[in-house]
Amino acid sequence: MRRFLVLLISCVLPLEAAAQAYRAENWLLVVPLNTFDFEVIEDRGVGARGIWCAAGEFAQTVLALPADERLYIKTPRGPSVSGVGRRGVVFTTDASRAEGDAGQSYSVTVRRAGENLPSHHARQFCRDNLIELEDF
Repeated sequence: MRRFLVLLISCVLPLEAAAQAYRAENWLLVVPLNTFDFEVIEDRGVGARGIWCAAGEFAQTVLALPADERLYIKTPRGPSVSGVGRRGVVFTTDASRAEGDAGQSYSVTVRRAGENLPSHHARQFCRDNLIELEDF
């Protein structure tokens, strides 16, 4: 019986850890903070387009939000709220939780609270590294 419990716990713990964070297709880590907010952790010098890419993918894949749902920057690029020694951007899906100007924006900055894009627009930045045959 003890072996069974150890086996069960060893199988469940990785699933619990996986529910805590999401690895986007550009390998950035996305950490859910609560029902509305999540943080994209900056890594490997990825800029604003990569951060928006990870946010858009997380919103559509994990949160199952519609493509036209807007994502708002709640906390601009700065020290991570989910881990020490990291930098990140906190996004929210609720406009009332974003401080700053929440007007529609086509900018890809991650340095101002209130900046926002539809999730499908943010996810388009994931396609930056795709090469089409017509490109040659």
